[in-house]
Amino acid sequence: MDYYLIKPWDPPENELYPVIEDLLAAWEAHSARTVGGLRVIGHRYSPKSHALRDFLARNRVPARWLDIERDAEARELLMAAGIDENSLPAALLEDGSVLARAGIRDLAERLQICADPQSDHYDLVIVGGGPAGLAAAVYGASEGLRTALVEREALGGQAGRSSRIENYLGFPVGLSGADLARRATDQARRLGAELLIVHDAVALHAEGTGRIVEFSGGNAVSASVVIVATGVSYRELNAPRFAEFTGAGIYYGAALCEAEVCRNRHVVVIGGANSAGQAAVYFSRFAERVSMLVRGDCLEKSMSTYLIDQIAAIPNIIVRTGTEAVAAVGSDDHLTGLRIRDRSGAEGLEEVEACFIFIGAAPHTDWLDGVLARDGRGYVQTGLDVRGCEWPLQRDPYFLESSVPGIFVAGDVRARSLKRVASAVGEGSMAVSLAHDYLSAA
Repeated sequence: MDYYLIKPWDPPENELYPVIEDLLAAWEAHSARTVGGLRVIGHRYSPKSHALRDFLARNRVPARWLDIERDAEARELLMAAGIDENSLPAALLEDGSVLARAGIRDLAERLQICADPQSDHYDLVIVGGGPAGLAAAVYGASEGLRTALVEREALGGQAGRSSRIENYLGFPVGLSGADLARRATDQARRLGAELLIVHDAVALHAEGTGRIVEFSGGNAVSASVVIVATGVSYRELNAPRFAEFTGAGIYYGAALCEAEVCRNRHVVVIGGANSAGQAAVYFSRFAERVSMLVRGDCLEKSMSTYLIDQIAAIPNIIVRTGTEAVAAVGSDDHLTGLRIRDRSGAEGLEEVEACFIFIGAAPHTDWLDGVLARDGRGYVQTGLDVRGCEWPLQRDPYFLESSVPGIFVAGDVRARSLKRVASAVGEGSMAVSLAHDYLSAA
C-alpha cells in the first residue's frame, strides 16, 4: 500500500492509468471465476465433471460448481430442469437453457468460446497455445503477419497450470501461470492475432508453397508459415489402478480447480522437479498435509534452489525422497489411498484424498508422424539436426526450422529445448523472426 501511495504518478496517462487498468484487469480475472450465471452440476469424483471444471477454470469462464452428493441446491436444480443423475455433468447456462451430459466441445460452442477460422489462408499459423505459441502470436501479429493460433484445450499450456512462477524475468514477486496466460492472451488479441480455441490439429502437410493444418472436425487452413508449439504433457504413472482413478482422485499436473476440495485433507504430489514443487507449495495452503514422493535421493538435482527453500519453510509439506507409489487403492469410483514403497523396499498403505503427478513429459507429436523428423523420444528435430533427413534446399535449415522448410518449432516440443517458460517465450519470438527470413527468401 505504501508503494502505491508514495509512487509519483505524473504524467498520469503514462504512470497512473496503465497501472490502474492492469490492477483492475487482474482483480476482475481472479474475482469473477466463481460468480456468474453458469452453473455446473456433477459428481465430485467423475472424470468428465473434473475435465469440464478444469476446462472452465483454465479458460477463465465464471462458473459455480455444484456437487450432487453435497449440495442440496444441485438436486433441486436437477429436479426443476427435469434431469436425472445419469445425465451428469449438466450445465445450466445464463440464458436459462440446460445442457445435459455436457462435453467440453458442446459447452464451448454454447459459450461461444470456440469460433471457426475467419479465413482459409494466413501468413502464419501457430499450433499450440502455451508460452511459445502465445509469444509467437504476439510477435507475428505485431509485425503485420495475419496470424492465427490454434489451441485444443486452453491458452497457457502446461505453464498455465502452474500455481506460481517466481523466476520469470520482470516479475520480482512471481506470478501464476494463469495470470501469465491471461496477460499474453489479452496482448495477442489486442495486436490482432486470431485465437482458435478448442480446435484440435490432427494433420500437417505441405502443398507447394502452402502449409496445410487439418482439424479434427474436418476443417483445414493453409499458411505461408507454420510454427509448431504443441508442448508436452505429463507421463502417466504405470502402476496398478492409477489409470482407473485418473480424474477421480488422481490428476496429472496441477489441477487447481481441485484445490478447494482438498481443504484439510491429505494430498500427495509425485515428482521432484519445479512443477511438482510449485504444486506442493500451492496445495499446502489448503491441505492439512502435503506429502511429496520423490524417487531420487534429493531435490537439488531437479528443482530450483528458491523452491527448495520455500518447501523447507512450510511445515505441512513433507518431502519423502527415495520413495514411490506402487499402487492406487480406492472404492468403486474414487481414490482413497496409495501403497507406497521406500528405499528399503518396505511398503505401507496411506490414506490419500488426492494425488497429483509430475513425472516427466511426453511431447504432443503423434499427429506429426511421417511428416517431421523426430528424435527417439518423439521430440521434433530442428536446425542442423535435420540436415541428414532429406533436406530439400541448398541452404542449411534455420535454427528452429523443421525437416520441412517453412515449418518451425518452438518450446518444449522441440528437441534440445531447455524446458523453461522464459526459453519457450524466446523461441516463440525467434521463430517469427526466422519466419520473416524464410518468407523473404521464398
